[in-house]
Amino acid sequence: MANISYYTEEGLKKLRAKLDHLKTVERPSISKQIAEARDKGDLSENAEYDAAKDAQGLLELEISKLEELVSNARLVDESNIDASRIAILSTV
Repeated sequence: MANISYYTEEGLKKLRAKLDHLKTVERPSISKQIAEARDKGDLSENAEYDAAKDAQGLLELEISKLEELVSNARLVDESNIDASRIAILSTV
């Protein structure tokens, strides 16, 4: 069962921007690091390669979590919030 999360329009834009950054900037960067480490020779004793692969795994996990958040995100209409009561998005 999917966990629905509620976001303001600004919050959802930030979440999507972070996801886009990870996919378009960070993912190619780590792929490049892996390729450079692979070119240095024996992979069985290449700590740089292992570190890059670990970083890739963590990045893919973060991307997966963000994709799930975005797919289950719901927008909160801030104009319908009653300011006379404390509720979601209230500033006290």
